[in-house]
Amino acid sequence: MEKFNVQNVIDTLEELVNIPSPSGNTEKVIAAVENQLKPLGVKMQRNRKGGLIVTLPGENDREHKMITAHVDTLGAMVKEIKSDGRLSLTMIGGFRWNAVEGEYCQIETSEGKEYTGTILIHQSSVHVYKNAGEIKRDEKNIEVRVDAPVTNANEVRELGIEVGDFVSFDPRFQVTDHGFVKSRHLDDKASVAILMNTIQLIIEEQRKLPYTTHFLISNNEEIGYGGNSNIPPETVEYLAVDMGAIGDGQATTEYCVSICAKDSSGPYHIGLRKKLVQIAKEQNLNYAVDIYPYYGSDASAAIRSGHDIIHGLVGPGIDASHAHERTHFDSLVNTWKLVYHYLFSK
Repeated sequence: MEKFNVQNVIDTLEELVNIPSPSGNTEKVIAAVENQLKPLGVKMQRNRKGGLIVTLPGENDREHKMITAHVDTLGAMVKEIKSDGRLSLTMIGGFRWNAVEGEYCQIETSEGKEYTGTILIHQSSVHVYKNAGEIKRDEKNIEVRVDAPVTNANEVRELGIEVGDFVSFDPRFQVTDHGFVKSRHLDDKASVAILMNTIQLIIEEQRKLPYTTHFLISNNEEIGYGGNSNIPPETVEYLAVDMGAIGDGQATTEYCVSICAKDSSGPYHIGLRKKLVQIAKEQNLNYAVDIYPYYGSDASAAIRSGHDIIHGLVGPGIDASHAHERTHFDSLVNTWKLVYHYLFSK
């Protein structure tokens, strides 16, 4: 039986994307990851930022590896409760308002109450607003229509909704007959699902890693600092597993594992990049080396925070990043295999 069973990753991914977790509100999804890994008997701890660190002992305990994927996602917060009962928003993470226009959403109050809604431009009705298509999609015009009988700000507040409440986007997870996975938040829950199944596979095989390895499930990557702390001083190599960006001029596809040579932070470590390429070649993986022009990762955040480490970045190719994302089974498997064989490399 193929040990890289993609259905295991898909099942984990579906569970994760259906747990709202915009940056700053990730307790539920971190707990879900923790609960799934707990039966494996692995060493786990939370950092003060709320991320989860899993450590597997290796033959060499003097030099460590660290590998990370982030479970936090894009989202929003209530910025203002308008006089007509609609909510204005402020972004969490980097996306464009047009990418969420028309999306169903969920508002979570500070007391834990949940309400559904729809993200719309204020001037939605073409029967009322002649220039509806020309209106700028921005913080001023985009708002949430709450699915509750409210017509003014006081009625909204009576529901418990206040400024600062988190708003998450409906993922609309779907698997197609041709092996595509469509969902919001494949960035980076696809990689988290891969790491979780990698840990499980290593435990089931009872294989000892060549180096003690820390798996960080970070929870603040979308706002820039998820993986910049809690890096043990023994750490030599630090690999971020995050999406590979697809678009004009990019080599990455929805079927390959993407190996990043450079992003907006600058080049990744050439030695580790060459090592990853060599592993991909040896394992006959479909891979692409690429440059992401407008991108940063937990690995680049770690470098910026002053850690003396070798850093790298790989991930599944994901189309329409930070919008209506899509990848393919092949990309998930190629990424999983590269991560697995990297962990056993010396």
